[in-house]
Amino acid sequence: MPDRPFNIGFWDGTMVEGTSPGATLTFTSPRAIGRVLRSPGELGLGRAYALGEIEIDDLDAVIGLLGRWKAPPMGPVSKLRFALAALRAMDSLEFPGAPASELQPEGAPHSKRRDADAVRHHYDVSNDFFKLFLDQSMTYSCALFEGSATLEEAQANKLDVICQKLSLEAGQRFLDIGCGWGSLAMHAAREYGVEATGITISDAQGELARSRVEEAGLSDQVEIEVLDYRDLGDRRFDAVASIGMVEHVGEVNIDEYARCVAAAMEPSARSLIHGIIRVPPETDGVHKGGDFSDRYVFPDGELLNISRTLLAFERAGLETQHVENIHQHYAETLRHWATNLDSDLEKAERIAGPERLRVWRLYLRAARNGFETGQTAVCQSVFTWPLSEPYNLEPTGLDTSPPRRIGSEAG
Repeated sequence: MPDRPFNIGFWDGTMVEGTSPGATLTFTSPRAIGRVLRSPGELGLGRAYALGEIEIDDLDAVIGLLGRWKAPPMGPVSKLRFALAALRAMDSLEFPGAPASELQPEGAPHSKRRDADAVRHHYDVSNDFFKLFLDQSMTYSCALFEGSATLEEAQANKLDVICQKLSLEAGQRFLDIGCGWGSLAMHAAREYGVEATGITISDAQGELARSRVEEAGLSDQVEIEVLDYRDLGDRRFDAVASIGMVEHVGEVNIDEYARCVAAAMEPSARSLIHGIIRVPPETDGVHKGGDFSDRYVFPDGELLNISRTLLAFERAGLETQHVENIHQHYAETLRHWATNLDSDLEKAERIAGPERLRVWRLYLRAARNGFETGQTAVCQSVFTWPLSEPYNLEPTGLDTSPPRRIGSEAG
C-alpha cells in the first residue's frame, strides 16, 4: 500500500512500518490471519480484535482513520499473492469459528421475537456494565451540552427539553416507547406531574427501571412494562416519546411504527421521536450497519434518512411540526461515555468479560467518529394531528438559535 498511516506487527516480532506515524496493529496469533481470510473485511478483523488476537496500541488513532482513509485498490495478482502469503503465515488450514459474544439472530428480520433477541443482546450485557459509563440517571441517548458542564447536567437538560417540546402538564398521560432504565418517564413524572408509562422489550432494563421508580417514590405515577410497541392495543395518551429506539425498528417496520405511535395519541397529543439518522442519502432511505456492528453491537440495526422517517409519520396521518438536528452533542456524549468506561477497565472486564469490553470500547469510538465525519446525525422530530393546536416553541423557553459547535476539548 503506497499510503499506510499505521504499523502492522506480528506474533514473531516482525513489523511492517507505516509510511507515516500512526497506531500499531499487532497480530498476536496466526489464528487472526485465519479469521481475516475466512471473513475478509471488518467482520474478520472485528472477530480477531474481540478475542484479543489483534492488539491496538492507540484505539482512537485507528478509529480516526475511518471515513478519512481508504486502502488503495488491489489488482487480482496482488490479491492472489496476499492470500498465498497469508495461508503460509497461518501455519495450518484451520479457520476458527465465531467468538461467543457474536449474535446471528434467527427468524424473520424485525419480527417481534427477533427484535427482542437483538435488543436483549445489546442491552442485557449487564445493568452494572452500563452504570460504569452512563450518568447517574442511566440515560442512554444523546445529551444536550448547551450551558452544561457535566454529562449529568447535559442529560438532565436533554430530558427537560423533551418534556418542554411535548408541552407536558400535570395530570397528563405520557407514554415512553423504548424507555430504557426509566430516566425520561421518571423526570416527566417528578418535574411535570404526569402519569407516565414506559415500555421496553429488555427484561433486564424493565427490572432495574421498576426498582429505580420505587426507590424514587414514583410508583404512583410511573409504570414500567416489558412490552413491544406493537402490542399497545387501544390505549391512548396525551403525549408520546420514543428516544433512541427508532434505530431498532427497521425500514420494513417504520410505517407500522409510525402508525402505532399515531394510534396511541389522543386528538390533542404531541409525539417526539429522537433517533440516530443516516446523513448521506440512500437509494431506499435506509443504511444497514456493517458486518461487525450487526453481529456484535446492534443486530438488525438500521439508520434511516430523516426524509424516510418523516414520510412514515406523514403516511400515518400526522403533521411534522418541528425537526432539530443535535448531532454535535452526540459526539460529545460519546466522548464522555468512552472516557468513563476507560476509567475502570478492570471492573468492566469482570462484569462484561474481555470480549464484550473490547467490542464496546471500539463501538463507542466508532459511533463518535460517525458523528464527527458527517455520516450520522441525531434528530428530534415533533408530530401532531393536523388542525390541532398550533405548535409554538416560544412558551417552552427553548433557545431556538443554532447550537454552538462543541470542540474536542469541551467537557
